[in-house]
Amino acid sequence: MNKITKFTLVLLSALGLILGTASTSFSKVEGDKIILGAAVSLTGKYSTNGKHTQNGYNMAVERINSKGGVKVGGKTYKFEIIYYDDESNSGRAAQLAERLIKQDGVHYMLGPYSSGLTKAIAPVTEENKIPMVEANGASRSLFTKGYKYLFAVLSPANQYLEVAIDLAVEKNGGKPVNIAMAFEQDAFSQDVRLGIVDAAKRTGSKIIIDDKLPKELNDMAATLAKVKATKPDVLVVSGHSKGALTAIRQISEMQVDVPMLAMTHCDASKLAKQHGKKSEYALCAAQWHKTLTYKDKFFGSGKKFDKDFNAMFGYAPPYQAAESAAALLVWKDAFERAGSTDKDKVRDALAKTDMQTFYGNIKFGSGGQNTAKPMVLFQVRCKGDTCENKVVAPTKWASAKLVHPIPKWSER
Repeated sequence: MNKITKFTLVLLSALGLILGTASTSFSKVEGDKIILGAAVSLTGKYSTNGKHTQNGYNMAVERINSKGGVKVGGKTYKFEIIYYDDESNSGRAAQLAERLIKQDGVHYMLGPYSSGLTKAIAPVTEENKIPMVEANGASRSLFTKGYKYLFAVLSPANQYLEVAIDLAVEKNGGKPVNIAMAFEQDAFSQDVRLGIVDAAKRTGSKIIIDDKLPKELNDMAATLAKVKATKPDVLVVSGHSKGALTAIRQISEMQVDVPMLAMTHCDASKLAKQHGKKSEYALCAAQWHKTLTYKDKFFGSGKKFDKDFNAMFGYAPPYQAAESAAALLVWKDAFERAGSTDKDKVRDALAKTDMQTFYGNIKFGSGGQNTAKPMVLFQVRCKGDTCENKVVAPTKWASAKLVHPIPKWSER
Protein backbone atom coordinates (compact mmCIF):
# COMPACT_ATOMS: atom_id res chain seq x y z
CA MET A 1 0.00 0.00 0.00
CA ASN A 2 1.52 3.36 -1.02
CA LYS A 3 1.78 6.44 1.12
CA ILE A 4 -1.13 8.31 -0.50
CA THR A 5 -3.49 5.36 -0.13
CA LYS A 6 -2.52 5.00 3.53
CA PHE A 7 -3.09 8.72 4.02
CA THR A 8 -6.53 8.56 2.43
CA LEU A 9 -7.67 5.54 4.42
CA VAL A 10 -6.42 7.01 7.67
CA LEU A 11 -8.21 10.25 6.85
CA LEU A 12 -11.44 8.44 6.07
CA SER A 13 -11.33 6.48 9.31
CA ALA A 14 -10.26 9.40 11.44
CA LEU A 15 -13.06 11.60 10.16
CA GLY A 16 -15.73 8.94 10.57
CA LEU A 17 -16.58 9.03 6.91
CA ILE A 18 -17.71 5.48 6.47
CA LEU A 19 -21.05 5.68 4.69
CA GLY A 20 -24.07 5.43 6.93
CA THR A 21 -22.31 6.64 10.08
CA ALA A 22 -22.52 9.98 11.77
CA SER A 23 -20.01 12.50 10.53
CA THR A 24 -18.06 15.18 12.34
CA SER A 25 -19.18 18.67 11.34
CA PHE A 26 -16.60 20.76 9.51
CA SER A 27 -16.44 24.39 8.59
CA LYS A 28 -15.05 25.54 5.26
CA VAL A 29 -11.64 26.18 6.87
CA GLU A 30 -10.28 24.54 10.02
CA GLY A 31 -7.11 26.01 11.47
CA ASP A 32 -4.52 25.83 8.72
CA LYS A 33 -6.59 23.49 6.53
CA ILE A 34 -8.81 24.27 3.56
CA ILE A 35 -11.22 21.35 3.37
CA LEU A 36 -12.70 20.26 0.06
CA GLY A 37 -15.42 17.67 -0.44
CA ALA A 38 -15.63 14.93 -3.05
CA ALA A 39 -18.04 12.12 -3.86
CA VAL A 40 -16.21 9.66 -6.12
CA SER A 41 -16.96 6.17 -7.44
CA LEU A 42 -14.93 3.74 -5.35
CA THR A 43 -17.38 0.91 -6.01
CA GLY A 44 -19.75 0.14 -8.86
CA LYS A 45 -19.27 0.32 -12.62
CA TYR A 46 -17.22 3.52 -12.55
CA SER A 47 -14.89 2.40 -9.77
CA THR A 48 -11.82 2.03 -12.01
CA ASN A 49 -12.03 5.61 -13.20
CA GLY A 50 -13.21 6.75 -9.79
CA LYS A 51 -9.95 5.47 -8.35
CA HIS A 52 -7.97 7.26 -11.07
CA THR A 53 -9.84 10.42 -10.09
CA GLN A 54 -9.10 10.00 -6.38
CA ASN A 55 -5.44 9.21 -7.05
CA GLY A 56 -5.09 12.37 -9.11
CA TYR A 57 -6.70 14.46 -6.37
CA ASN A 58 -4.53 12.91 -3.68
CA MET A 59 -1.29 13.29 -5.56
CA ALA A 60 -2.01 16.98 -6.17
CA VAL A 61 -2.90 17.57 -2.51
CA GLU A 62 0.38 16.07 -1.39
CA ARG A 63 2.37 17.98 -4.01
CA ILE A 64 0.77 21.35 -3.25
CA ASN A 65 1.05 20.87 0.51
CA SER A 66 4.70 19.80 0.26
CA LYS A 67 5.57 22.80 -1.89
CA GLY A 68 4.41 25.51 0.47
CA GLY A 69 0.67 24.99 0.54
CA VAL A 70 -1.89 27.67 -0.30
CA LYS A 71 -1.08 31.25 0.65
CA VAL A 72 -4.15 33.36 1.40
CA GLY A 73 -4.08 36.79 3.01
CA GLY A 74 -0.68 36.31 4.63
CA LYS A 75 -1.54 32.86 6.01
CA THR A 76 -0.51 29.46 4.70
CA TYR A 77 -3.04 26.65 4.41
CA LYS A 78 -2.90 23.00 3.43
CA PHE A 79 -5.54 21.20 1.38
CA GLU A 80 -7.48 18.27 2.80
CA ILE A 81 -10.26 16.28 1.13
CA ILE A 82 -13.30 14.58 2.65
CA TYR A 83 -14.29 11.61 0.47
CA TYR A 84 -17.48 9.61 0.16
CA ASP A 85 -18.15 6.67 -2.15
CA ASP A 86 -21.03 7.51 -4.49
CA GLU A 87 -21.23 3.84 -5.55
CA SER A 88 -21.44 4.93 -9.23
CA ASN A 89 -25.02 5.97 -8.53
CA SER A 90 -26.36 9.41 -9.44
CA GLY A 91 -28.99 9.48 -6.69
CA ARG A 92 -26.37 8.58 -4.11
CA ALA A 93 -24.01 11.23 -5.50
CA ALA A 94 -26.63 13.96 -5.05
CA GLN A 95 -27.32 12.79 -1.47
CA LEU A 96 -23.62 12.87 -0.64
CA ALA A 97 -23.21 16.35 -2.07
CA GLU A 98 -26.01 17.49 0.26
CA ARG A 99 -24.28 15.75 3.16
CA LEU A 100 -20.92 17.30 2.42
CA ILE A 101 -22.42 20.78 2.25
CA LYS A 102 -25.04 20.66 5.00
CA GLN A 103 -23.54 18.24 7.53
CA ASP A 104 -19.82 18.51 6.94
CA GLY A 105 -19.90 22.25 6.24
CA VAL A 106 -17.87 21.97 3.03
CA HIS A 107 -17.78 25.19 1.00
CA TYR A 108 -15.57 23.96 -1.87
CA MET A 109 -16.28 20.87 -3.97
CA LEU A 110 -14.34 18.62 -6.30
CA GLY A 111 -16.30 16.81 -8.99
CA PRO A 112 -17.10 13.10 -9.21
CA TYR A 113 -16.23 10.78 -12.08
CA SER A 114 -18.53 10.84 -15.13
CA SER A 115 -20.92 13.30 -16.70
CA GLY A 116 -23.96 11.57 -15.27
CA LEU A 117 -22.81 11.92 -11.67
CA THR A 118 -21.65 15.49 -12.27
CA LYS A 119 -25.13 16.26 -13.61
CA ALA A 120 -26.56 14.89 -10.37
CA ILE A 121 -24.31 16.95 -8.12
CA ALA A 122 -24.26 20.27 -10.03
CA PRO A 123 -27.84 21.31 -9.13
CA VAL A 124 -27.01 20.73 -5.47
CA THR A 125 -23.86 22.84 -5.48
CA GLU A 126 -25.59 25.51 -7.56
CA GLU A 127 -28.59 25.76 -5.23
CA ASN A 128 -26.28 26.11 -2.23
CA LYS A 129 -23.90 28.48 -4.06
CA ILE A 130 -20.94 26.17 -3.51
CA PRO A 131 -18.22 26.39 -6.17
CA MET A 132 -17.23 23.07 -7.72
CA VAL A 133 -14.17 22.43 -9.87
CA GLU A 134 -14.71 19.20 -11.73
CA ALA A 135 -12.41 17.19 -13.95
CA ASN A 136 -14.45 14.27 -15.27
CA GLY A 137 -17.85 15.55 -16.37
CA ALA A 138 -17.53 16.45 -20.06
CA SER A 139 -21.17 16.44 -21.21
CA ARG A 140 -21.78 19.69 -23.07
CA SER A 141 -25.26 19.97 -21.57
CA LEU A 142 -23.54 20.75 -18.26
CA PHE A 143 -22.32 24.00 -19.77
CA THR A 144 -25.60 25.22 -21.27
CA LYS A 145 -27.66 25.44 -18.07
CA GLY A 146 -26.31 28.80 -16.90
CA TYR A 147 -24.51 27.35 -13.87
CA LYS A 148 -22.40 29.99 -12.09
CA TYR A 149 -20.66 27.69 -9.60
CA LEU A 150 -19.50 24.90 -11.94
CA PHE A 151 -16.01 24.95 -13.49
CA ALA A 152 -14.61 22.11 -15.63
CA VAL A 153 -10.94 21.74 -16.49
CA LEU A 154 -11.62 19.31 -19.37
CA SER A 155 -12.82 19.78 -22.94
CA PRO A 156 -16.53 19.07 -23.63
CA ALA A 157 -17.51 15.54 -24.69
CA ASN A 158 -18.77 16.53 -28.14
CA GLN A 159 -15.18 17.40 -29.07
CA TYR A 160 -13.74 13.97 -28.21
CA LEU A 161 -13.87 12.28 -31.61
CA GLU A 162 -14.88 15.01 -34.06
CA VAL A 163 -11.28 15.19 -35.23
CA ALA A 164 -11.36 11.48 -36.08
CA ILE A 165 -14.07 12.12 -38.67
CA ASP A 166 -12.05 15.01 -40.09
CA LEU A 167 -9.04 12.70 -40.37
CA ALA A 168 -11.10 10.01 -42.07
CA VAL A 169 -12.39 12.54 -44.63
CA GLU A 170 -8.86 13.85 -45.18
CA LYS A 171 -7.58 10.31 -45.78
CA ASN A 172 -10.48 9.77 -48.19
CA GLY A 173 -9.22 12.56 -50.42
CA GLY A 174 -11.53 15.14 -48.88
CA LYS A 175 -14.64 13.16 -49.81
CA PRO A 176 -17.40 12.24 -47.33
CA VAL A 177 -17.13 8.92 -45.50
CA ASN A 178 -19.53 6.27 -44.24
CA ILE A 179 -19.65 6.07 -40.45
CA ALA A 180 -20.67 3.23 -38.15
CA MET A 181 -21.06 3.99 -34.46
CA ALA A 182 -22.09 2.32 -31.23
CA PHE A 183 -22.57 4.18 -27.96
CA GLU A 184 -23.43 3.55 -24.34
CA GLN A 185 -26.59 5.34 -23.24
CA ASP A 186 -24.95 7.52 -20.58
CA ALA A 187 -24.74 11.32 -20.77
CA PHE A 188 -21.06 11.39 -21.74
CA SER A 189 -21.30 8.86 -24.57
CA GLN A 190 -24.41 10.49 -25.97
CA ASP A 191 -22.60 13.83 -26.15
CA VAL A 192 -19.68 12.15 -27.93
CA ARG A 193 -22.30 10.80 -30.35
CA LEU A 194 -23.68 14.30 -30.94
CA GLY A 195 -20.18 15.44 -31.82
CA ILE A 196 -19.98 12.69 -34.45
CA VAL A 197 -23.41 13.64 -35.80
CA ASP A 198 -22.26 17.28 -36.10
CA ALA A 199 -19.02 16.23 -37.81
CA ALA A 200 -20.97 14.04 -40.25
CA LYS A 201 -23.23 16.97 -41.19
CA ARG A 202 -20.28 19.34 -41.52
CA THR A 203 -18.36 17.00 -43.83
CA GLY A 204 -21.34 15.63 -45.74
CA SER A 205 -20.62 12.15 -44.39
CA LYS A 206 -23.25 9.46 -43.85
CA ILE A 207 -24.01 7.52 -40.66
CA ILE A 208 -24.91 4.02 -41.80
CA ILE A 209 -24.95 2.30 -38.38
CA ASP A 210 -26.13 4.07 -35.21
CA ASP A 211 -26.35 1.42 -32.48
CA LYS A 212 -26.84 1.41 -28.72
CA LEU A 213 -24.43 -0.66 -26.69
CA PRO A 214 -26.05 -3.10 -24.25
CA LYS A 215 -26.26 -1.87 -20.68
CA GLU A 216 -23.80 -4.52 -19.46
CA LEU A 217 -21.26 -3.48 -22.14
CA ASN A 218 -20.32 -7.13 -22.57
CA ASP A 219 -21.37 -7.89 -26.14
CA MET A 220 -21.36 -5.85 -29.34
CA ALA A 221 -21.31 -8.79 -31.77
CA ALA A 222 -24.56 -7.67 -33.44
CA THR A 223 -23.07 -4.27 -34.29
CA LEU A 224 -19.82 -5.82 -35.50
CA ALA A 225 -21.71 -8.24 -37.76
CA LYS A 226 -23.34 -5.21 -39.41
CA VAL A 227 -19.93 -3.54 -39.73
CA LYS A 228 -18.58 -6.59 -41.54
CA ALA A 229 -21.54 -6.53 -43.91
CA THR A 230 -21.65 -2.78 -44.67
CA LYS A 231 -17.90 -2.00 -44.66
CA PRO A 232 -17.91 1.58 -43.27
CA ASP A 233 -14.89 3.87 -43.54
CA VAL A 234 -14.76 4.45 -39.80
CA LEU A 235 -16.17 2.73 -36.70
CA VAL A 236 -16.70 4.86 -33.58
CA VAL A 237 -17.24 3.26 -30.15
CA SER A 238 -17.83 4.90 -26.76
CA GLY A 239 -18.68 2.75 -23.74
CA HIS A 240 -16.28 3.82 -21.01
CA SER A 241 -13.52 1.39 -20.00
CA LYS A 242 -15.54 -1.82 -20.19
CA GLY A 243 -16.89 -0.91 -23.59
CA ALA A 244 -13.40 -0.25 -24.96
CA LEU A 245 -12.13 -3.63 -23.75
CA THR A 246 -15.20 -5.45 -25.11
CA ALA A 247 -14.88 -3.76 -28.50
CA ILE A 248 -11.24 -4.74 -29.02
CA ARG A 249 -11.81 -8.30 -27.78
CA GLN A 250 -14.71 -8.91 -30.16
CA ILE A 251 -13.22 -7.02 -33.12
CA SER A 252 -10.20 -9.31 -32.92
CA GLU A 253 -12.29 -12.45 -32.34
CA MET A 254 -14.57 -11.67 -35.29
CA GLN A 255 -11.70 -10.40 -37.48
CA VAL A 256 -13.56 -7.17 -38.27
CA ASP A 257 -11.69 -5.10 -40.85
CA VAL A 258 -12.32 -1.36 -40.82
CA PRO A 259 -10.03 1.41 -42.16
CA MET A 260 -10.34 3.47 -38.96
CA LEU A 261 -11.41 2.54 -35.43
CA ALA A 262 -12.00 5.52 -33.13
CA MET A 263 -12.73 5.04 -29.42
CA THR A 264 -12.88 6.61 -25.96
CA HIS A 265 -11.34 5.37 -22.69
CA CYS A 266 -8.39 3.52 -24.22
CA ASP A 267 -5.94 4.70 -21.60
CA ALA A 268 -8.32 4.44 -18.63
CA SER A 269 -8.98 0.81 -19.55
CA LYS A 270 -5.24 0.19 -20.09
CA LEU A 271 -6.22 -1.07 -23.51
CA ALA A 272 -2.70 -1.52 -24.88
CA LYS A 273 -1.67 -3.47 -21.78
CA GLN A 274 -4.84 -5.57 -21.55
CA HIS A 275 -5.12 -6.53 -25.22
CA GLY A 276 -1.61 -5.90 -26.56
CA LYS A 277 -1.31 -6.25 -30.33
CA LYS A 278 -5.04 -6.88 -30.69
CA SER A 279 -5.51 -3.20 -29.85
CA GLU A 280 -2.94 -1.93 -32.35
CA TYR A 281 -4.06 0.94 -34.61
CA ALA A 282 -7.04 1.89 -32.44
CA LEU A 283 -7.42 5.67 -32.56
CA CYS A 284 -8.24 7.05 -29.14
CA ALA A 285 -9.52 10.34 -27.78
CA ALA A 286 -7.70 11.75 -24.77
CA GLN A 287 -7.85 14.91 -22.72
CA TRP A 288 -4.12 14.65 -22.07
CA HIS A 289 -0.98 12.75 -22.98
CA LYS A 290 2.37 12.76 -21.24
CA THR A 291 4.23 13.93 -24.37
CA LEU A 292 2.39 17.28 -24.55
CA THR A 293 4.64 20.26 -23.85
CA TYR A 294 2.59 22.07 -21.17
CA LYS A 295 4.41 22.82 -17.90
CA ASP A 296 3.83 24.12 -14.39
CA LYS A 297 5.94 24.57 -11.26
CA PHE A 298 4.28 21.78 -9.28
CA PHE A 299 4.43 18.80 -11.59
CA GLY A 300 6.78 20.11 -14.24
CA SER A 301 6.05 18.44 -17.57
CA GLY A 302 3.62 15.70 -18.53
CA LYS A 303 6.48 13.21 -18.59
CA LYS A 304 7.50 14.20 -15.07
CA PHE A 305 3.90 13.82 -13.86
CA ASP A 306 3.76 10.40 -15.52
CA LYS A 307 6.98 9.32 -13.81
CA ASP A 308 5.97 10.60 -10.36
CA PHE A 309 2.45 9.17 -10.57
CA ASN A 310 3.82 5.80 -11.64
CA ALA A 311 6.23 5.80 -8.71
CA MET A 312 3.43 6.64 -6.28
CA PHE A 313 0.64 4.37 -7.54
CA GLY A 314 2.40 1.71 -9.59
CA TYR A 315 0.76 2.41 -12.96
CA ALA A 316 0.88 5.01 -15.73
CA PRO A 317 -1.65 7.81 -15.23
CA PRO A 318 -4.61 7.92 -17.62
CA TYR A 319 -5.91 11.37 -18.47
CA GLN A 320 -8.60 11.03 -15.78
CA ALA A 321 -5.86 11.17 -13.14
CA ALA A 322 -4.05 14.06 -14.83
CA GLU A 323 -7.13 16.26 -15.17
CA SER A 324 -8.09 15.51 -11.56
CA ALA A 325 -4.67 16.67 -10.38
CA ALA A 326 -5.08 19.82 -12.47
CA ALA A 327 -8.34 20.63 -10.66
CA LEU A 328 -6.41 21.11 -7.39
CA LEU A 329 -3.99 23.47 -9.13
CA VAL A 330 -6.99 25.53 -10.22
CA TRP A 331 -8.27 25.67 -6.64
CA LYS A 332 -4.88 26.82 -5.33
CA ASP A 333 -4.61 29.52 -7.98
CA ALA A 334 -8.14 30.79 -7.27
CA PHE A 335 -7.69 30.97 -3.48
CA GLU A 336 -4.45 32.88 -3.86
CA ARG A 337 -5.83 35.35 -6.42
CA ALA A 338 -8.97 35.85 -4.34
CA GLY A 339 -6.83 36.57 -1.28
CA SER A 340 -9.67 35.15 0.75
CA THR A 341 -11.41 31.92 1.74
CA ASP A 342 -14.84 33.51 1.27
CA LYS A 343 -16.58 31.11 -1.12
CA ASP A 344 -18.14 33.85 -3.23
CA LYS A 345 -14.84 35.68 -3.67
CA VAL A 346 -13.18 32.38 -4.55
CA ARG A 347 -15.97 31.64 -7.03
CA ASP A 348 -15.34 34.99 -8.73
CA ALA A 349 -11.62 34.22 -8.89
CA LEU A 350 -12.37 30.83 -10.45
CA ALA A 351 -14.39 32.54 -13.18
CA LYS A 352 -11.31 34.60 -14.11
CA THR A 353 -8.92 31.63 -14.24
CA ASP A 354 -6.37 31.82 -17.05
CA MET A 355 -3.42 29.53 -16.39
CA GLN A 356 -1.22 26.79 -17.73
CA THR A 357 -0.75 23.48 -15.96
CA PHE A 358 1.17 20.34 -16.93
CA TYR A 359 -2.23 19.08 -18.13
CA GLY A 360 -2.92 22.02 -20.42
CA ASN A 361 -4.18 25.58 -20.55
CA ILE A 362 -7.25 26.34 -18.45
CA LYS A 363 -9.60 29.25 -19.02
CA PHE A 364 -13.31 29.08 -18.27
CA GLY A 365 -16.08 30.21 -20.59
CA SER A 366 -19.36 31.69 -19.40
CA GLY A 367 -20.85 28.21 -19.00
CA GLY A 368 -17.92 26.94 -16.93
CA GLN A 369 -16.29 24.89 -19.70
CA ASN A 370 -12.56 25.02 -20.41
CA THR A 371 -12.18 27.00 -23.64
CA ALA A 372 -8.38 26.91 -23.84
CA LYS A 373 -7.45 23.24 -24.30
CA PRO A 374 -7.91 21.04 -27.38
CA MET A 375 -8.42 17.28 -27.34
CA VAL A 376 -5.66 14.97 -28.56
CA LEU A 377 -5.85 11.71 -30.45
CA PHE A 378 -3.38 8.90 -29.98
CA GLN A 379 -3.02 5.64 -31.82
CA VAL A 380 -1.97 2.37 -30.21
CA ARG A 381 1.29 1.30 -31.81
CA CYS A 382 3.26 -1.87 -31.17
CA LYS A 383 6.89 -2.83 -31.54
CA GLY A 384 7.20 -6.53 -31.02
CA ASP A 385 5.05 -7.35 -28.00
CA THR A 386 5.37 -3.85 -26.52
CA CYS A 387 2.46 -1.53 -27.28
CA GLU A 388 2.16 2.14 -26.39
CA ASN A 389 0.06 5.19 -27.19
CA LYS A 390 1.45 7.62 -29.78
CA VAL A 391 -0.10 11.06 -30.30
CA VAL A 392 -1.11 11.58 -33.95
CA ALA A 393 -3.25 14.73 -33.68
CA PRO A 394 -3.12 17.69 -33.42
CA THR A 395 -0.04 17.75 -35.64
CA LYS A 396 1.66 20.25 -33.30
CA TRP A 397 2.11 17.52 -30.68
CA ALA A 398 2.20 14.44 -32.90
CA SER A 399 4.91 11.91 -32.02
CA ALA A 400 3.93 9.56 -34.87
CA LYS A 401 2.07 9.59 -38.17
CA LEU A 402 -1.40 8.10 -38.33
CA VAL A 403 -1.45 4.60 -39.80
CA HIS A 404 -4.38 4.53 -42.22
CA PRO A 405 -6.03 2.38 -43.36
CA ILE A 406 -5.68 -0.15 -40.55
CA PRO A 407 -4.06 -3.30 -42.00
CA LYS A 408 -6.50 -6.16 -42.48
CA TRP A 409 -6.36 -8.92 -39.88
CA SER A 410 -5.16 -11.34 -42.55
CA GLU A 411 -2.14 -9.08 -43.16
CA ARG A 412 -1.10 -8.62 -39.54
